[in-house]
Amino acid sequence: MLAVRLLPLLTLTLALAVPAIAQQPLATEEVATGLNTPVWVAAAPGDDASRIFVVTHWGRLRIVENDVLNPTPFVDVHNLVTWDGNEQGLLGLVFHPGYAQNGLFYLTYVDLNGDWVLARYARDPSDPNLADPNSGVILLTIGHPFTWHHGGWMEFGQDGYLYVATGDGGGVGDPINAGQRGDTLLGKLLRLDVDGGFPYLIPPTNPFVNDPNVLDEIWALGVRNPWRGDMDDLTGDIWFGDVGQDTWEEVDYAPAGAAGVNYGWRIMEGTHCYNPPICSATGLMLPIHDYQHGGVPFRCSVTGGVVYRGRALADLHGRFFFGDYCSGEVWSTLTDGAAAVDLRDHSADLALTMGSSRQIIGFGQDADGEIYVCDKVDGSVNRIVPAGFRLRVPHLAAGSGATVTVSGGASSSGAALLFSLTGLGSTTLPNYNVTLGIASPTVAAIATTDSLGAAAFAGVVPAALQNRTLWFQAAQMGVESNIVIETVD
Repeated sequence: MLAVRLLPLLTLTLALAVPAIAQQPLATEEVATGLNTPVWVAAAPGDDASRIFVVTHWGRLRIVENDVLNPTPFVDVHNLVTWDGNEQGLLGLVFHPGYAQNGLFYLTYVDLNGDWVLARYARDPSDPNLADPNSGVILLTIGHPFTWHHGGWMEFGQDGYLYVATGDGGGVGDPINAGQRGDTLLGKLLRLDVDGGFPYLIPPTNPFVNDPNVLDEIWALGVRNPWRGDMDDLTGDIWFGDVGQDTWEEVDYAPAGAAGVNYGWRIMEGTHCYNPPICSATGLMLPIHDYQHGGVPFRCSVTGGVVYRGRALADLHGRFFFGDYCSGEVWSTLTDGAAAVDLRDHSADLALTMGSSRQIIGFGQDADGEIYVCDKVDGSVNRIVPAGFRLRVPHLAAGSGATVTVSGGASSSGAALLFSLTGLGSTTLPNYNVTLGIASPTVAAIATTDSLGAAAFAGVVPAALQNRTLWFQAAQMGVESNIVIETVD
């Protein structure tokens, strides 16, 4: 298919009793370092995966292109923000879905008065690497009684509305009970229509628009400090990490469209009663996962992340990646809607390339959906990639030439490139003594690796595959590569 010729199917056997498929090992590639606390990574609509934007806590939004940091910030608001404390500064970034046309993007930050701010900016029409510094307009300001717990992550939903997370205002134990009160925007998820009017309109389907005791902007309540989260690009489901008080950290989840959810704070900390110490969880959406402070390595503060929908690790689709700020651990999980399912610990893998002394303070994604991890210790941004025998598939166009490569394999050895039009599955390949993770695969080509364990498969993409989705995997004796998913243009 992508080779000079298609080959017969070798001795390929579909597994009747599904054997265990090994967990995909992961590594990281450093794309930038020395930043003043990177906390989030995002891609602008219309960009390709070579270009990402990095939010730094100290008020600058930086561009990294082809793994090179642009020396000039895209926008610099450090003179507008305060970082007097570990939880202030520039907090969040989201691009308008129509950014490629309108150039609009949104920031959340803590201003010089210590208040929480949502602001809109515009790209410089003459330079895609610069924002117009005079374009900033404030859409919402929320008074903040303490210096902690600002939340600040944002996402445009599939409904076109802007979802914004706020913290409870700080203080030990939420002393003003902001999380459970309807008369404050603190400790909430908000849902705003930023296109219908200035500064915004209230979506008519917000859950509390007819409730005089709850502010109309509120979509969900009962959060403490929702530090980093995501809306699944495929399903629209909401995932986030909510930082705990003294004992429990939690990962929260709600299906798309679930309005008026109460995540429980300060009644609950994780799945445990907090205030009052004997409580009822009736009517609350409990976290799908919580974990306790302490241990070795010491855990203290969850950092929520992103749901993986990328190309290079297709068998990880739908998994929410998150970490702990103090321990530097990174996990991923699925959910059945009520609890974590197949929770995996990726910490040992990532330590091989990032080191063991790290503070996970943020995540993010590029245009291909690949995940990035932000480390406060060295100010680095690191892309998560497959470890070991690695398959790379470029974006494919029907009728055009393409070269697929493998690396990290055994030297001077045979390697098979396979593809599936069906999807993921479990297939034994006796000739190579491996169990593949794709269903009903076809062998596209065989090559011999060079002395460094690399090989290339070149060919023309058949016109008949236009708009088809393919799953690719490579195999050598006793080892299989990552699975790459690609829809042919």
